[in-house]
Amino acid sequence: MSRLEPLTLSSIFNLANLDGLYLLGFSWAFGMAVWNTFFGGIIAFRTLPRQQFGALQHKIFPVYFVQTIALTSGLLTKWIYSHPDVTTHIAKPWVAEVAQVYALGSVLAAQGANYFIIGPMTSRTMFQRHKLEKEEGKQYSDPGVSNEMKALNRRFGALHGISSLANLSAVIALGFHGLWIGSSGVKGY
Repeated sequence: MSRLEPLTLSSIFNLANLDGLYLLGFSWAFGMAVWNTFFGGIIAFRTLPRQQFGALQHKIFPVYFVQTIALTSGLLTKWIYSHPDVTTHIAKPWVAEVAQVYALGSVLAAQGANYFIIGPMTSRTMFQRHKLEKEEGKQYSDPGVSNEMKALNRRFGALHGISSLANLSAVIALGFHGLWIGSSGVKGY
């Protein structure tokens, strides 16, 4: 049975510690990733006309990627600080604390690639497709579109697929880390 603790002004101020901030930062990153991946994008896709949806995603995703990168960088820094032996054993991903470094590092790699490389390429391709639709007077999915449009469609599909896989890998890695800290906690030695 747990011990009841009275809530005092002092205990409220003590909540603002590194471990509490770690959990808050993790919650923010994971919640944002789950929302953007499984809810917000789907709702917007079903609600907005396609070109407005694309324009919205073009504005939302850079903010999402930057916040995820910033939050995960803070989490990774705090994790390594609290678990100093991970640097000694970094080549041993089967060590649980090291596996958390790999999980957080994979989030940084995936969202960094999305922010700096894949996202800009995808947006550029999307806007080229929008422009060509206006020029041809046809939507990208209409029969009889030009070979240039077909090439843009293939390129957009490939880039979107790569971006989605990178984002999904980040969500899975954050989920793995969340299960770990839920079971073992944040504290190091």
